[in-house]
Amino acid sequence: MTDLGTSNLNVFPLSLGGNVFGWTADRDTSFAVLDAFVAAGGDFIDTADVYSAWVPGHSGGESETIIGEWIASRKPEGVVVATKVSKHPDFPGLSASNVRAGAEASLKRLGVDTIDVYYAHAEDENTPLEETVEAFGALVADGLIRYPAISNFSAENAREWIRIAREKGVAEPIATQPAYNLVDRAVERDVVPAAQELGLTVVPYFALASGFLTGKYRSTDTAGQSSPRAGAAAKYVTADGLAVLDALDEVADAHGVSSASAALGWLRAKGAVPIASASRVDQVDSLIAGATLELTADEVAALDDASAPFAV
Repeated sequence: MTDLGTSNLNVFPLSLGGNVFGWTADRDTSFAVLDAFVAAGGDFIDTADVYSAWVPGHSGGESETIIGEWIASRKPEGVVVATKVSKHPDFPGLSASNVRAGAEASLKRLGVDTIDVYYAHAEDENTPLEETVEAFGALVADGLIRYPAISNFSAENAREWIRIAREKGVAEPIATQPAYNLVDRAVERDVVPAAQELGLTVVPYFALASGFLTGKYRSTDTAGQSSPRAGAAAKYVTADGLAVLDALDEVADAHGVSSASAALGWLRAKGAVPIASASRVDQVDSLIAGATLELTADEVAALDDASAPFAV
């Protein structure tokens, strides 16, 4: 278990991504995945109000609705749910009115009284940051959310958010959610150091690089690949990307786990609490293994070296 930032939330060191619920995992499959995750000790679930507005016929909120129905059905104890605002078609951006309206809509879909962790999903250059910070602070004060958090924020704006929050005397964010994995390491230059400085837990999305780090995609030819992520994963199929997979294979084999588990273990060794999703129940075991795998210093160094081209 690990603490999220300076909060009193002590969670399983991996978050189950809800982006697939209502998209590549239907309601029944989503319920089964959630059941398996919780049965294995998981208690941290990540979603967003926009999931999955990109699917034809969807309008956003489908993932939250399924999670809400699962909560109502299972009544799980101690589960921590994080969701996000700013990308839903009805509530774009981080104006005070959108932040509150988005939270109220998410609360209704989730069927809960309070959102545990509420992320600003992306920076909004059209809204003064002071307005957004005060809006999140008001949600905490009114009991709609427990803790603010930020996603896709620069190191500079993370620092500015906290400066404003302290100046205004409102709740500070407890986590930051960037894209971060073995083949996307640019955030190590500034976002990760800033998070460490500010006491924010790093909760990376794209932890498996659209599935590339599972080792499933080793060719740029995605013909016959049924996964909608195959195309996104194919961009990593380069000499450098394949070298990372070779290094992952060695680490995974040494522990008798999957490449996905080893990739998640590397992020955890960096102090992060990664997000990873499962469209099938049989994928959950790899996620759980990734949350409990302890890599040696030599193994972390080997993966660092293999992925060095992606750190620049």
